Order: sequence, then structure tokens, then C-alpha cells
Amino acid sequence: MNIPLEYWLHHALFYSLLCLINYVNGQLVIHRNLKVNYTRKINHFAFFFLPVLLLSVIEYPYSAATFLMDIVFALTYLTLFIAPIRRRIKPVLVMFRSIDRPEDRPLTLTWLYTQFIASYLVLIPLLAYFENRDMLPWIMIIILANGIGDGLAEPVGIRFGKRSYVTSALFTQKKYVRTYLGSACVYLTTLIAVLLFQHHFTTVQLIIALIALPLLITLAEALSPHTWDSPFIYGTGGLAFIGISFLG
Repeated sequence: MNIPLEYWLHHALFYSLLCLINYVNGQLVIHRNLKVNYTRKINHFAFFFLPVLLLSVIEYPYSAATFLMDIVFALTYLTLFIAPIRRRIKPVLVMFRSIDRPEDRPLTLTWLYTQFIASYLVLIPLLAYFENRDMLPWIMIIILANGIGDGLAEPVGIRFGKRSYVTSALFTQKKYVRTYLGSACVYLTTLIAVLLFQHHFTTVQLIIALIALPLLITLAEALSPHTWDSPFIYGTGGLAFIGISFLG
């Protein structure tokens, strides 16, 4: 694979900063009793948006090879947190505390791994389909809905949400709680994202997207298993856009 030096420099800086953010968040959980629900979402935003910000410092050409390496890097990063490693390396254990919600134990890493793999299994064919039909900007709407909308849903819901509903989770009978206010964050983010990319739609497509997409993605997030929002958001949004693309 022909991967430029800029890519390696970019990702070395990105993962160094990500480790630092996770470590600081872990210390806040341990010593300041900050809720993991908050630190986990700080990590979430860092993972989504730090690479974009760093492109203004170190830019590299995007390719299938760099995309594949992104997946390898992310899986390797998650592997740092497995029990045999984190128990032997204290800084890694501190970092893990920033993502290990007490209510998720002992399935924290299981859900992170499976959600990550499922997300890419959904996202890769969607990227190929959208790129082949010159619809690639549309995928950014779904990514923003997931990256910002879902990222805000939990902390906003915990801090301000009054009305809640119950959702299930994989590999357990335990029930988890989501809030209507958190789901509203997903709806509003998706709506705003569609408006930001409105110049990529025909008038009919835009109207349908504004009506249908925020509702569908909000339902996908609300009905998805606990911690498994991403593949459902990507899949639902992708299928909705495929349908919208056939409209005039």
C-alpha cells in the first residue's frame, strides 16, 4: 500500500492527542468523580473531529489504503484496553476509566468492538454506492447526525432530560434508559445537517429529506440497542438517502 508520510505524521499526532484526552478524562473520573457518561462523549467528539481539525496542520491525500489503515488503527487502539494490557499498564487503565461506564460492565469493550465493526460493515458499502453515484456529500449528513447528534444525546439527556424511555442491549437482559430530550438532539442535528448540505439536493429531494430523514434517524437511534447507535443510524440514513436519490 502506498501511504504517504503525511498520513503517518497526522495519525501519530492524532492518537497522541487522543491518548492524552482519554488520560485526562480518566483522571477526572477517578479523582473528581466526573460522570463517565460525560467523559465518554468528550472522547467521542475527539475521535470524530480531531482528525478533521488536524488536516489543517498536516494534510494527506485520502485513498482506499488510508481508509483501510484508519480501521486498523481504530481496532488497535481499542485493543489497548483489553484486561491483560490495562492491568499491567497504569496509564492505559486510567484511560479506560474514561470510557468504562459502570452500568456497561463487563460488556464495555464487547459493545465498543462490535459496534465499531458493525458500523464499518454498514458504512463501507454505503460509501462505495454514494461515491459511484456522485452522492458522497450526503454521507456527511449521516456522519454529522451520528457524530454530533448522538454525541450530544447522552450528556444533554442526563443533565436536562426529565422524561425517559427504556431500551434493550445486546448479550444481556438488562434494560437501559434514554431521554426524549437526548433524542431531540439527534433530530435537530440531522435537520440542521440537511440544511447545511441543501445545495446537493433538488427541491423535491430537499423537502423529503427535511421531513423524513430527521425522524427516521431519531427513531433509529431511539430503537437501537444500548451503545449500538452508530450502525443503525448509518444504515437507516443510508437507505433513506438511496430512496431519496430516485426522486426528481
